[in-house]
Amino acid sequence: MIKVLITGGAGFIGFHLARKCVNEGLRVDILDNFSRAVKDRELDSLLNETNVRFISCDLASQDEIIRIDTDYQVIFHLAAIIGVQHVLNKPYDVLTKNIEMLSHVIEVSRKQVSLSRLLYMSTSEVYAGTLRYFELLFPTAEDTPLAITDMAEARTSYMLSKIYGEAMCQHSKLPYTIIRPHNVYGPRMGMSHVIPELLKRALETEEGGSLTVYSVSHRRTFCYIDDAVELLYRIVQNVNCKDVTLNLGSQGPEVSIGELAQVILETIGKDLPVESGPVTSGSPPRRAPDMSRALELTGFQTKVGLQEGVARTFRWYNENVFQTGGITAK
Repeated sequence: MIKVLITGGAGFIGFHLARKCVNEGLRVDILDNFSRAVKDRELDSLLNETNVRFISCDLASQDEIIRIDTDYQVIFHLAAIIGVQHVLNKPYDVLTKNIEMLSHVIEVSRKQVSLSRLLYMSTSEVYAGTLRYFELLFPTAEDTPLAITDMAEARTSYMLSKIYGEAMCQHSKLPYTIIRPHNVYGPRMGMSHVIPELLKRALETEEGGSLTVYSVSHRRTFCYIDDAVELLYRIVQNVNCKDVTLNLGSQGPEVSIGELAQVILETIGKDLPVESGPVTSGSPPRRAPDMSRALELTGFQTKVGLQEGVARTFRWYNENVFQTGGITAK
């Protein structure tokens, strides 16, 4: 039986990926320290599966990583210091800890007896400098030359840690795949994301009020979590995806945040006027991945449309968070 390690496996993408791997019959070790994720009933249910094990570990600690097994075929490295508040308040930690964790994961990967792939989760933020200073094409392909935003800006710290991490993987002499995710959403993603945030505010706004939407003209493509983990699973199963960099997301449709707000209002059954709020600081005006390379290599296209994905997301949040006051992420 194939054995995989998922760092950050209690988080949003990590949890759904772990569930996918379990359903496919793999042995799964979930590694996390709950610095961001939370232990809820869904994670408890997953951890009760016979082929799942939880490892409490701080990847930044050299003493703790020596306990990690050496018989994994696949290592998914999703753990990172992320989130706007961390990036703005502790940019030095974002830079140093993300690199330190990856360095330790590479060290662990080199000790594996039969590793077939190290999958490194980068970010679509790597394109931010090119968008700001040059002409960034949309949809954006993986071979786009990368530029760096002003290194004195706190937000640059996260992007820079991921670009440096990509280079580390490429020069590690390990079989790797670098993934650049674009606006993945769905159940259990926490509240600090545009879709659950808008769902909550729209639900709480009384008739006669209005829904304030920030960065209303900014444009995105959104990828539902089931499609994202299906693609990740296919990527590590496919030898042709070794030693390449791939976008993760949906190539279309590209919608404005204002149009997204209308989908959300239709989903919850409210007719509220949308009021344009200020632009979120540091938010790129457009983000849309070119998925042709991933499609060519895996044959997979995203299947869950925005309306259906938002509806599924709303049902989960309404049952698990909005009606109960539950907390799904830090």
